Amino acid sequence: MAATLQAKKRENLKTSNTRAIRSAGEVPAIIYGYQVEPKTVAVDSIELLKTVRDEGKNAIISLQVDGDAVDVMLHDYQIDPLRDELVHADFYAVNMKEEMDVQVPIVLEGEAIGAKEGGVLQQPLYDLSIRAKPKDIPEQITIDVSDLAVGDSILVSDLKEGRNYDILEDEGTTIVSILVPDEEPAEDSAVDEPAEPEVIAGDKKEHGDSEE
Repeated sequence: MAATLQAKKRENLKTSNTRAIRSAGEVPAIIYGYQVEPKTVAVDSIELLKTVRDEGKNAIISLQVDGDAVDVMLHDYQIDPLRDELVHADFYAVNMKEEMDVQVPIVLEGEAIGAKEGGVLQQPLYDLSIRAKPKDIPEQITIDVSDLAVGDSILVSDLKEGRNYDILEDEGTTIVSILVPDEEPAEDSAVDEPAEPEVIAGDKKEHGDSEE
């Protein structure tokens, strides 16, 4: 079931009005995509962030605009780096019957046996490219690494069961592996002894010797 978010139609696009919208805790936004004429709206900033946090970045949102509902995804957004505030959002209207390509975050769970034994867990892949209908897009892909020993890996080809989407990544791509810990360099047992200083003998005269 899609999350619901209220939106207000925005027709006054003057800078002063945009500032007033942000001051009121709302975010200027635009809707475009499947069977939708581009339109400008405003949504509550806190409600939008809460929806994305709770439902995930690929969540389907039922955007309510003047009594009409539009199924959208948050396609892009802009944040003011100085104030750390959301300043603009792009909503893409989706066709719920058509597959689409998205990136889904990979989340590891459990503590690998190999990590407990001193191995190093490495995760080269953090997002998985998939193709699915909007309603079948998972919030995240969870992988249990508890049984991984040192030297073990999980590849994309290992993700086979219980999915209703197509994976677009190469099957040989490594998702996570447990590496052998780096060996410490062996210390050289032969310690170089400092060389004794060379004694250079000068000319010496015996006592009692006399010069002619």
